[in-house]
Amino acid sequence: MDAKVPENIEQTPELTAGQIMNGDVPAMSPDATIADVLRTLVEFDVAGVAVVDGGEIIGIITESDIVARQADVDAPVSVPFFDAIFMVDAGRQYEDEVRKALATNARQLMTAPVISIRSRATLEEIATVMVDHDVHPLPVVDDEGHYLGIVSRRNLVRVLAELETRVS
Repeated sequence: MDAKVPENIEQTPELTAGQIMNGDVPAMSPDATIADVLRTLVEFDVAGVAVVDGGEIIGIITESDIVARQADVDAPVSVPFFDAIFMVDAGRQYEDEVRKALATNARQLMTAPVISIRSRATLEEIATVMVDHDVHPLPVVDDEGHYLGIVSRRNLVRVLAELETRVS
């Protein structure tokens, strides 16, 4: 899905997430199968989908989550010490890797908590959130926090390229 670029882009004071997002990307149910998630990513040509339960965004599944699911999981190293066995490098990251590798539905594969952005956020604010938090794509929400769509780096780059082309 292409980013929406307003025809009068050079006269638009500040474009917003609501103007450039992919608004037709459906949210996924927590019980959606991995196959459903993959079909949605491919069909809508997006880098991620929001997982919504009861109207609230509870997670996001990105291409990175899909790729991580296929990667080898490094088991922690066990170190015997007298009568005890210590696990080296075990912890939250290992648990997340195992959970994603064994995931059969959206809830098990998703990343949570989610950083989202309001539909009125400017291009600068979108870019700042993506860079500062190393996240993409971002779910776009209205003022009440309801899911509206997805904005990705690709959306941002296309709009910035169009701005540069039309303005210069």
